[in-house]
Amino acid sequence: MIDWTRIRTVFLDMDGTLLDLHYDNHFWREHVPLRFAEKHNLSFDEARQELTGRYHHRSGSLDWYCVDFWSRELELDIAELKQEVAQLIAIHPDVPEFLQAARDSGRRVVLVTNAHRKSLDLKMRKTGLEPYFDALHTSHDIGLPKENPAFWIGLQDRESFNPDETLLVDDSLPVLRSAQTYGIEHLLAVRFPDTRQPEKDPEEFPAIHTFRDVMSGLSRG
Repeated sequence: MIDWTRIRTVFLDMDGTLLDLHYDNHFWREHVPLRFAEKHNLSFDEARQELTGRYHHRSGSLDWYCVDFWSRELELDIAELKQEVAQLIAIHPDVPEFLQAARDSGRRVVLVTNAHRKSLDLKMRKTGLEPYFDALHTSHDIGLPKENPAFWIGLQDRESFNPDETLLVDDSLPVLRSAQTYGIEHLLAVRFPDTRQPEKDPEEFPAIHTFRDVMSGLSRG
């Protein structure tokens, strides 16, 4: 699936790729509506319907991923609410083993996420994955979501990489298409971003069930 001899840099998404997306789905679909209903004296169904419209309006934008934006928009402390269900944060199977192998191979291993820094910090504290990475970059640092092909231009200013020798693993098809438009050569989707949901159709992209699928041949380059 991957010719590791052609890859020098490994870009990895966080939510849905390294971490089970169940945490985020539960948070936005169940926990936030619950707290929003309590705050605004609504039923749970009324709150969820209201929030679904607001989410849809911001989908794919930098605001959608911004803890501070939603705290203002919903009059809730989103960072605090994330802590309330932090026990649901979970690492996908084979992730630590893959990260260690990638580091040991001498390749540069970089986290590239749309997550807000407050979310990123929480998840790194909970998972202990940060030491595996050479760098952590968020779309909020660059000012554009990964869905925008110009994001990758901004990333080049912070993280020099050769698109022909770069692998991106991401569960978002719009992000993979954005990276493809920019010229990133090696792209992988994820079949089970949320382990409690059915398999996701990767459409035109090759995809992994777990990172064990691509560890063969991952040796020092």
